[in-house]
Amino acid sequence: MKLRPTNPQDLHSIMGIIKEAQSFLASQNIDQWQDGYPGEDLFLKDISQDESFVVKSERKEIMATAMFTTKPESTYSNLDGSWLTPENTKYGVIHRMAVGNKFRNLGIAKFIFKKCELNLQQNDIASMRIDTHEDNKGMQGLLKKLGYVYCGIIFLKSGDKRLAFEKVLD
Repeated sequence: MKLRPTNPQDLHSIMGIIKEAQSFLASQNIDQWQDGYPGEDLFLKDISQDESFVVKSERKEIMATAMFTTKPESTYSNLDGSWLTPENTKYGVIHRMAVGNKFRNLGIAKFIFKKCELNLQQNDIASMRIDTHEDNKGMQGLLKKLGYVYCGIIFLKSGDKRLAFEKVLD
């Protein structure tokens, strides 16, 4: 597996993975990504800002997608709770992570986290923050398994509630 920046030519494959993820979330009765989010325009923006990544197999298949950035997340400044690191500490963020159906349960999400965490450590960035839907027990379980700590609740610009987690990197 290889994590690499997304090319505009990858958009069709990414949107296929997103559609699969939307169906999977719906099958789990999780009301996340059920309103057309995330759309192509958002992925094109992520690509243009060098914040979109894909995981490719040895056979060059796109297996997963994720957005990763070290820019501050505006919704994280209003946490109902407390972050593990001070507010002015630089941190990384992962959003819009999705794994294709035929690649589920192969450790790809963990692989993405580890690669992004390594990038942060190499750039002397102290932590990673992430949020997830309160019903997304799969992601919550993965976060806890990877050492992320529940820090509180944030609200998206849409008003939707999300659970916020942070991991301080060694």
